[in-house]
Amino acid sequence: MADMNTSIGNTERKPIRCKAAVARKAGQPLVIEEVIVAPPKAYEVRIKILCTSLCYSDITFWKLKDPPGCFPRIMGHEAVGIVESVGEGVDEIMKGDYVVPVFIADCGECKDCKSSKSNLCSKLPFKVSPWMPREETSRFTDLKGETLFHFLFVSSFCEYTVVDIAHLTKLHPQIPPNRACLLSCGVSTGIGAAWKTANVEPGSSVAIFGMGAIGLAVAEGARLCGATKIIAVDVNPDKFEIGKKFGVTDFINPKSCEDKSVSQIICEMTDGGADYCFECVGMSTLVEEAYASCRKGWGKTVVLGVDKPGSQLSLTSANVLCSGKTLTGALFGGLKAKSDIPILVKRYLDKEVRLDDFVSHEMKFDEINKAFNLLIEGKCLRCVLWMD
Repeated sequence: MADMNTSIGNTERKPIRCKAAVARKAGQPLVIEEVIVAPPKAYEVRIKILCTSLCYSDITFWKLKDPPGCFPRIMGHEAVGIVESVGEGVDEIMKGDYVVPVFIADCGECKDCKSSKSNLCSKLPFKVSPWMPREETSRFTDLKGETLFHFLFVSSFCEYTVVDIAHLTKLHPQIPPNRACLLSCGVSTGIGAAWKTANVEPGSSVAIFGMGAIGLAVAEGARLCGATKIIAVDVNPDKFEIGKKFGVTDFINPKSCEDKSVSQIICEMTDGGADYCFECVGMSTLVEEAYASCRKGWGKTVVLGVDKPGSQLSLTSANVLCSGKTLTGALFGGLKAKSDIPILVKRYLDKEVRLDDFVSHEMKFDEINKAFNLLIEGKCLRCVLWMD
């Protein structure tokens, strides 16, 4: 359970000096230092971060030397916190509320947000921006007055952050912070992709390429939807035992396929191809293999992995025309944060969604570089960092 009595002093409308982990240079260890966090402007909220978890997207953009990589920057986008203060025009939440920030906006006003067909807000569209979403300014500076850039409209590697109200969802206080933060990105993305984007049907077959946290969350979503054959594809054989907790029934190691491709094996296992395939790594070649692995006529391939900027797919138009398959991307798994995250919270509290098994490590925030190394080395699933 979240502690709603977390100490928040009389800091409203004042800058806050606090600790952050700043990415000063691409690929270099984060620097723990004091920063200044400005008060929220109109439609913004300043939150005290309780805990943050690491997502591989943090690693991907931390390594980028060229745009959209930029430095110095406060990374992090999976988190949960308590509202410290709100700016003008914010009326749906108030000081002391328990909230989760999300990188994708849910304004509730534009054509897309009002439609059940899309979660891609057109008023505040997704982009890898170094600024706040409504204006190109930052709320962070270091002690020398230098601007520190934002990341994915969240920047959770800081004791306090400022987030637009369209990127915040209020939570039920019963879900503990070290589980709630998982719903900020990866786990929601995977479950949502199976539940909302693919709409996996009971009795269907599913193939998942990449069994990191997002891939395992896809398996969890497919299990909840009633899929009976869930095939995991990964080069790490240890992922099979982990995957079984989330409903994985079969495992393919591409290194052990001999003279057959992964798609050939999947098509043989499923009598023509999996009903649904999910690419969860961020490699164009895997997207192509996933597309080849899904069934003609109704097979659906969902892309979830974040690839390098500029990566391209190679599919023949004849293949697309004659196969009748669907290929789609799914930011945040197709979920609408403000309405769908509360559903996932309830299903967790009802002991349906297995959030607990996603957390492999819990550490103090000061150990963030150690946590980065564990994720890079593939030695952790989700590492939760506690601010206090």
